[in-house]
Amino acid sequence: MSAMIAPPASSPETMPPEPRRRMPGWLRGVLWAVVAIAVLSTTSYLTGVDVLTSTNTANTALRLALPILLAALGGLWAERAGVINIGLEGMMILGTWGAAWGAYYGGVWAGLLAAIAFGALGGLLHALATVTFGVNHIVSGVAINLLGLGVTKYLAKLVFEPLSGNPKQSPPVPKFDTYSATFLSDWLGDLEEMQRAGISDVAGLLRGLITQVSPLAMIALLLVLLSYLVLWRTRFGLRLRSCGESPVAAESLGVNVYLHKYAALAVSGGLAGMGGASLVLLPGGADYLENQTNGRGFIGLAAMIFGNWRPGGLLGGAALFGYADGLQLSGGGEAVLALLYGAVLLLAVIVVVQLLRRRWIAAALGVVGAGILYYIYWSNDELPSDLIPYSAHFVTLIVLAVAAQRLRPPKSIGRQYRRGEGD
Repeated sequence: MSAMIAPPASSPETMPPEPRRRMPGWLRGVLWAVVAIAVLSTTSYLTGVDVLTSTNTANTALRLALPILLAALGGLWAERAGVINIGLEGMMILGTWGAAWGAYYGGVWAGLLAAIAFGALGGLLHALATVTFGVNHIVSGVAINLLGLGVTKYLAKLVFEPLSGNPKQSPPVPKFDTYSATFLSDWLGDLEEMQRAGISDVAGLLRGLITQVSPLAMIALLLVLLSYLVLWRTRFGLRLRSCGESPVAAESLGVNVYLHKYAALAVSGGLAGMGGASLVLLPGGADYLENQTNGRGFIGLAAMIFGNWRPGGLLGGAALFGYADGLQLSGGGEAVLALLYGAVLLLAVIVVVQLLRRRWIAAALGVVGAGILYYIYWSNDELPSDLIPYSAHFVTLIVLAVAAQRLRPPKSIGRQYRRGEGD
């Protein structure tokens, strides 16, 4: 009988290395939020520009980030199902008109529901063109943007001109009430007035997030969590995302691909419509105006892409855009110039992180971006007034472009799919 040969014992040298545990996404988000606050606090201390971390700036940033956040969430739902949605701008425009019309006749909540309905109609029209008739997604999105602008222009002339005398503007409409955590807000206000480095900065930013907050802001933040739970923790969400990864494989497993794409685009349009409603129904905002969105749908799409098609990532992208916009409104050119200095510090942190991850190209881009921004800061005492409205967004784009280098879109995004394709 031949002797049985025992397998060689595995030694530490021959054992495969254990896979590294990835940090949970929520923890990464918390760490980056801490880094951002530390950078703002340091910048405020070094430049003497207190408005960087003031209550007013944080509160304005929250209000301005809402339409971008809701548009980005709308893009997330559509593109996770495999449909490119550059028609978010048109759906937001439909939402602005619907919000003003519904609020004028039925109050703020009726206005919000009308905005969702009008936006969802835009999303379903995009689904009809791309899913049923196989129209190119980009062409359909452009058409939705033009159609939204044209339809609201006609409806405003038909409905609002007899009421306000102006075909481009609605009559005054009711706004959402705001709420504050009074006791906590007063305590944070006392800390902010103490002007202590670090403590007062954090107090000012937190106070802006809990003072004069509208119900729509609370709903939007809950929708971020809800979108994550539905898309990543439910059977429906798994099926919907499978339509964006491989619709043929999804259909072979019994998934109704058309139904899930239609549902995703209806939700996408409704969320974009809510973003349009936030421009009309929030306190401090204007009533309905023609082309009121001013490109926020495209900015929301950019925030979603930089957020790597994830709810937490797009929340960070929308916060950066909203903060940049709020800062130039509350602080002017001096604050934006100080933001350049803060961006240099943040890019330095990002470069170190990219070097630790051995992403050499991203680190090199970060060094180049930091050098450009520091040169602009060092060579200017103040920015030209014509550049102030755009410079903050330029800074945000540089930071996000360096930070988000490994983008991973759904594999079948933009693909024209036909039922039974895999047979």
